[in-house]
Amino acid sequence: MFQRSGLKSEKKKKIAVLGQKSVPSRRGGIEQVVTNMYPIITEHGYQVTCYNRRGECKENEYGEIIRERYYQGILLKTVPAIKKRGLSAVTSSFFAAVFSAVGKYDIVHFHAEGPCAMIWIPKLFGKKCIATVHGLDWQRDKWKNSLGTGYIKLGEKIMVRWADEIIVLSENIKNYFSNTYGRECTYIPNGVALPKRRPANIIEEKFGVTRNSYYCTLSRLAEEKGIHYLIRAYQNLSTDKKLVIAGHSGDSDDYVRQLKEIASGNPNIIFTGFVTGELLAELYSNAYVYILPSNLEGMPLTLLEAMSYGCCVIGSDIPEIMEVVEDKAVIFRKGDEKDLTRKMQMLEDQPEIVEEYRKHVAEFITQKYSWKKTADMTIALYDKVMGMER
Repeated sequence: MFQRSGLKSEKKKKIAVLGQKSVPSRRGGIEQVVTNMYPIITEHGYQVTCYNRRGECKENEYGEIIRERYYQGILLKTVPAIKKRGLSAVTSSFFAAVFSAVGKYDIVHFHAEGPCAMIWIPKLFGKKCIATVHGLDWQRDKWKNSLGTGYIKLGEKIMVRWADEIIVLSENIKNYFSNTYGRECTYIPNGVALPKRRPANIIEEKFGVTRNSYYCTLSRLAEEKGIHYLIRAYQNLSTDKKLVIAGHSGDSDDYVRQLKEIASGNPNIIFTGFVTGELLAELYSNAYVYILPSNLEGMPLTLLEAMSYGCCVIGSDIPEIMEVVEDKAVIFRKGDEKDLTRKMQMLEDQPEIVEEYRKHVAEFITQKYSWKKTADMTIALYDKVMGMER
């Protein structure tokens, strides 16, 4: 199963992967990347081991898979973690780095800047190390004015010093590392698959929404995602459509309480909590418009997914969104609630514009990005690091 055609040796190349909370999972961007990309990589002659954090909340649909310790050819191992905010990631990354250092791996692949504070450990044991920067995490609101910012910046500096190769998800972040550190990085974007659209069955029963009867956003509910802008913009909109806000809080319970306070008194604003599976597919398939009002992103997977379902999209004008959508979405000025209301009202009043954006967006996004392309580019970088370029 692991044999890759074209390799000169029968020996399987072994990759350790760390930095994710748990795999398989949909609960974060890193988790989705690892869940989607590494099964493809295992089909090309690599043996992949993912180090999951102990005690992480796991979706019911994946719980049995994780207990079985295998997922589509990936070996799943669990490392200890202190279950306190800020310590869980640090401790799990430390143990994963130690286990990967002493294990028989050809490459140790770190995901996210914080875990890269431990990249020197496998390097001291002679391992080749690759790091993927999913975003400049020290810029996230939850780490402002905290020790977390300093730790993540330390991880960034250690990564620049020790990593054999660095992967970034956007040209904007690639330019950041070049300008700040003089360090060249490899651009490998996330992928997406062409999904099957579904009628509004579960969501009508559960939330009382039908096709084209709601605006939708789906993300982790953290301040940098800009959901507060969206709620205020929606409250100034002349519409009978609802606003569906899908996603979980992560470590941002205080922010979620603020969102619900802003939305209080408006029964047309629906918080679904975490969604996955058929429920998620129905929300994408039937939304009138999908909105991503973020202040900060790495490469937003929910944006790729929404477009793959043929959604008309409104996004903020940050480089990481504009790089993805090109001219296939409506753009508003980041943080400008009035501009967001204007753009939403335009689409509310002119459904023919919505239909025009929907026409070719799924074909556009799935041709531009795919998990196979992402996996192939990652494999090429693995080959380069191991001196196997062909």
